[in-house]
Amino acid sequence: MLSHAFLIEVWGKVWGKSEWDAMGKLTAAKVRSLSEPGKYSDGDGLFLQVNGKDSARWVLRIQADGRRRDIGLGSLKAVSLADAREAAFTMRRKIAQGIDPVAERKLERVTIPTFREAAIMVHEEHCAAWKNGKHQQQWISTLESYVFPAFGDRPVNEIEGPAIRDVLAPIWLSKPETARRVRQRIATVLDWACAKGFRRTEAPMRSIAKGLPRQPKKDRHFAAMPYADVPAFIERLRERESVGRVALEALILTAARSGEIRGACWSELDLKNRIWSVPAERMKMGRTHLVPLSDEAVAVFERAKAFKVGASDLVFPGQNVKRPLSDMTLLKILRDMELGVTVHGFRSAFRDWVADKTDYPGEVAEAALAHAVSNKVEAAYRRTDFLDKRRFLMADWGAFICEREATRNYMGGEADT
Repeated sequence: MLSHAFLIEVWGKVWGKSEWDAMGKLTAAKVRSLSEPGKYSDGDGLFLQVNGKDSARWVLRIQADGRRRDIGLGSLKAVSLADAREAAFTMRRKIAQGIDPVAERKLERVTIPTFREAAIMVHEEHCAAWKNGKHQQQWISTLESYVFPAFGDRPVNEIEGPAIRDVLAPIWLSKPETARRVRQRIATVLDWACAKGFRRTEAPMRSIAKGLPRQPKKDRHFAAMPYADVPAFIERLRERESVGRVALEALILTAARSGEIRGACWSELDLKNRIWSVPAERMKMGRTHLVPLSDEAVAVFERAKAFKVGASDLVFPGQNVKRPLSDMTLLKILRDMELGVTVHGFRSAFRDWVADKTDYPGEVAEAALAHAVSNKVEAAYRRTDFLDKRRFLMADWGAFICEREATRNYMGGEADT
């Protein structure tokens, strides 16, 4: 930035010293002689406010946003005439650029956290609302891995687009999903910092997107086992008995998500009435979900009692019995069996089976999967979760998986005999 003193030197050569001196009404000698209370103008809004013989301060009067503002530039004892002129010049320049110098001064007086400190504060504030413990840990660990080494120790108000872009560029194409998550988490921290008054603007994510190449589109469907192959897979799964294998079978029979089944507690299960009540805090949609249990599902939970320990209410405890099974435990079973499918893909297999092999309405299948109603109007008026119809649906799914003839027809009534 060009200093006021430099401009004095340049403009003095262009206009001549006398013309430059005429621009200011005050002189150093005159300033020293002032003792009468009053305002003494130097021109262009700068004046000296004299309150007494030993009390005087510099003030810059400006027009900004349609209103007059007086900005103090310091006392005469600390700020000379030349310094006051330079400070006034800087203030005018900032105002011309759309910067509020008063707000900027207040911001400078605030202790600005580093990006690392801000990220930790955001994580502490938000993690209680995140239901997924794995997500809680991954949220901060991705920043530790990719962001903190680059600008973790820089004040959060100094983080601008180029620095963010440079962090994302090396992984944008090689690790696209991770890169998108890192971008979103950086934006969350910077937006929080803006809301707290630590920076003037939110994250400049739109301009960053323009500076990165287009990521190739990828099929985002989970690799699913064809539903016709699920019965044979269940037979293979039962060749050995382990807490992970029983949990995976329970997941398939209930069409549940991995986190829901791994976090299942005995207090949630009513095997007598064949219902599993998954609490809202463990559901993706944040609502309690009732899962009707087929004969086959009840039998699997009965087998799970072999892994029950007194110190834990978990149906499927991990190595630390007070913590659920790891998400990788279920995936490892599939990998060890050399199957190129995902755990989540069994939900897709269930949905395909409903569509291809039954006459159950789609909304019943969606309710079984605990999916949100996509139509907002329909969601506002729907008051049922189709529990009775889902009892028949899950019974038929259990019969199909275990290659047993269904005892009920697909429209919800008793089968013909």
